[in-house]
Amino acid sequence: MKKGTAPKIGKWLLAAAAIVLIIWLSRSVFDVDANGLRRWILSFGFWAPAIYMLIYTIRPLVFFPASVLSIAGGLAFGAWQGTFYTIIGATLGAMLSFIIAKSVGKSLVRKEWTGNAGKIQSQMEQNGFLYVLLFRFIPVINFDLISYAAAFAKVRFGSFALATLIGIIPGTFAYNFLGSSFISGNPRIIILAVLVFAVLTAVPILIRNKWNKKQ
Repeated sequence: MKKGTAPKIGKWLLAAAAIVLIIWLSRSVFDVDANGLRRWILSFGFWAPAIYMLIYTIRPLVFFPASVLSIAGGLAFGAWQGTFYTIIGATLGAMLSFIIAKSVGKSLVRKEWTGNAGKIQSQMEQNGFLYVLLFRFIPVINFDLISYAAAFAKVRFGSFALATLIGIIPGTFAYNFLGSSFISGNPRIIILAVLVFAVLTAVPILIRNKWNKKQ
């Protein structure tokens, strides 16, 4: 075995163990539904908004579904306040994911990719803000995957953060409005929320597809 190989193997084993632990926590300790999460958040009273935003910030580290947490925010705080708190927490969480991905995956970040992956890396590096913005507009795309991909593709941090802040507004409102509608119990409001969610999900996808064709 070459010198330096053993420490590298040890680091990868520790990383694998940490990932397994995190996944186990997300599947057992944090295995709650949106309504149960709402009750738990509101139990903090005055500090509930701060606790909610803190949870959203660290959420990527425990692989908890962003959609469930967003709906819980709507259930707990209503459509408008829930959207505001979620945007703050989600943006901070995305920034944290970006920084960690760059720190942990330095070899991937420095590496120049080849083939189609190389083209994507080059395009994202040059037009990082636009790419991240387009992907953020589509709430059904995995939130954390976009953060990690942007970090590995060497998107500038400032461009990533601003595109995330702007891009998550429609989808965040859609999820929070959907969650808050369940509290009202009014079938009309629930139907309206579902329609708003469908529109805010479908329109960005159509825009992205047209933009891809032009490219």
